Amino acid sequence: MPLFPGVLPALLTPFDESGAVDEQGLVAHAEFMLEQGVHGLVTTGTMGEAGSMSRDERSRVTRLVSEFAAGRVPVVAGVSAQTPAEVIAYASDAAEAGANAVMLLPPVVYEADERELVAFYSAVADAIELPIMLYNNPKASGSGDLSAETVATLIERVDRIVAVKECSGDARRIAALQGAGAEILIGGDDWALEGFFAGARGWVSGVANVAPRACVDLYEQCERGDADAARMTYQAMLPLARLDMRPKLVQYFKAASQGLGRDLGAPRPPRLQLSEADMADVTAALAALEGSEAPV
Repeated sequence: MPLFPGVLPALLTPFDESGAVDEQGLVAHAEFMLEQGVHGLVTTGTMGEAGSMSRDERSRVTRLVSEFAAGRVPVVAGVSAQTPAEVIAYASDAAEAGANAVMLLPPVVYEADERELVAFYSAVADAIELPIMLYNNPKASGSGDLSAETVATLIERVDRIVAVKECSGDARRIAALQGAGAEILIGGDDWALEGFFAGARGWVSGVANVAPRACVDLYEQCERGDADAARMTYQAMLPLARLDMRPKLVQYFKAASQGLGRDLGAPRPPRLQLSEADMADVTAALAALEGSEAPV
């Protein structure tokens, strides 16, 4: 039985007008996700603007979401940082806050080789009790794109790695890593259809913040092998899903959520609100989505 099947939104973090975490807004957002049928929740990742949060804020966000989820779905906390010591601190906080697993990039600045990657993940694994979701995101870590061979080595050498969030954009990785000893999850929104049909059973999704029901529909259609329905659902969400792969992904999805009547606040600096040209992309993507996700 997969540990992380289905759709797991990488939750956006709402901020209030003062720039503080909007705790009520965060819980309301998590509640809306569960109402729409998602299968898990991911906190303090790239989409959640963890890089702009203090340690206390990260812990508080995970605690609020974990307490709300109350065991109904797994909660995975992003704990990425530059050093094992920083990661271990974040992971210890996540465990105390009620998370069921942690999601971990390679070192976020330094380009580590395979020997150093094994040492990095091993040091974390030896110090924590939660399972680890390895996060391969070439643009978010200093180590670039981890090859399928390197990922397989990490899975083999670090027992606590139970899942891989694959964000390279290469659906061939899903097939290449089948049988490697860990669950392989889609980590990029603009190849979810390909990823599911290549064998992924889960999807850590940014676009699910905006269109959770459409994402759940896509997963269910793929699970039952209804390729025609899955293609139709996917084509409607694809213009929005493609925004997940741009640097302004947080701003895009906060703006799209607001366009559907769900205000998640402004992004934190150095992110700024979208320009008119960028907003035009959001408007066009929401127009394409029309019919599969009704405003609330």
